[in-house]
Amino acid sequence: MGLKLWFATLACIASTAGIAADVTIERFRVPEGAHPHDVAPSPEPGGPVWYTAQGQGALGVLEPASGKTRQIPLGKGSSPHGVIVGPDRALWITDSGLNAIVRVDPKTFDITCYPLPEDRNANLNTAAFDGKGILWFTGQSGIYGRLDPATGSMRVFDAPRGRGPYGITATPAGDIYYASLAGSHIARIDTTTGEAHPIDPPTPQQGARRVWSDSTGRIWVSEWQSGQLSRYDPKTREWRAWRLPGSDPHPYAVYADQQDRVWISDFGANAVLRFDPATERFESFPSPQPNAAIRQILGRPGETWAPESGTDHITVYRWQ
Repeated sequence: MGLKLWFATLACIASTAGIAADVTIERFRVPEGAHPHDVAPSPEPGGPVWYTAQGQGALGVLEPASGKTRQIPLGKGSSPHGVIVGPDRALWITDSGLNAIVRVDPKTFDITCYPLPEDRNANLNTAAFDGKGILWFTGQSGIYGRLDPATGSMRVFDAPRGRGPYGITATPAGDIYYASLAGSHIARIDTTTGEAHPIDPPTPQQGARRVWSDSTGRIWVSEWQSGQLSRYDPKTREWRAWRLPGSDPHPYAVYADQQDRVWISDFGANAVLRFDPATERFESFPSPQPNAAIRQILGRPGETWAPESGTDHITVYRWQ
């Protein structure tokens, strides 16, 4: 796509010590009105960090060294939700406005669009690659689907319990699990047949919103309505749950870092939390601005990244 919007902003040079001694925090401003929803750092240290500028129908990229950003419009009507870096290093976006999966080349910014069938208005949410290079995605209207990047072949499935598929994750073994916010469950997808098998957490009506796998394949769940962080072990089929601190927690996203410490964005506390499964303790890193609306969390070794859609900032938590 030839048309590109370019923005240059300075980093908000407010690097501060986190509550935990091993964490430092730096915030970067993105263009006003971008409302960054999901974030995806490239794997290489110091490399660019990509984000969905949901408020402006664009894919954004932040250069951490300079604090500069630029945005690539995705097309008329675009409203991008999730973004991940694929095995091909391209950016893969779930765009609810276009009702399509969108691929953006990280060097040329060329855009390839894979629209869903016209009769499937999915309210697309997030995506993950399985161990065979197939992209799986969710739609809150009650669907999940698969896309083969090699052929462009797409298949869309009806979720077994209707509305709600939201967050999705791949385990180190390449298995795929999604969370159903409206359905208050998680589900494992058989990547061969495409069939989804619901798994119910012990807490009813907990509002499972997003999921993430740790290095052992255990599935961590942010329970939006119950205020809990929960964990499902597929090997033993056992659940555990921990209520977040504070009077009214609302965990939105969850991410397990390379040390299997778990990061959670909490709308109730206006903060990002870090949970250590070994000590079962939470640490809190509040945003300095109110109503930050911190959404998806992703990271790379030594760094955890989170977008503040309510303040037009992206924050990195650097740790050892």
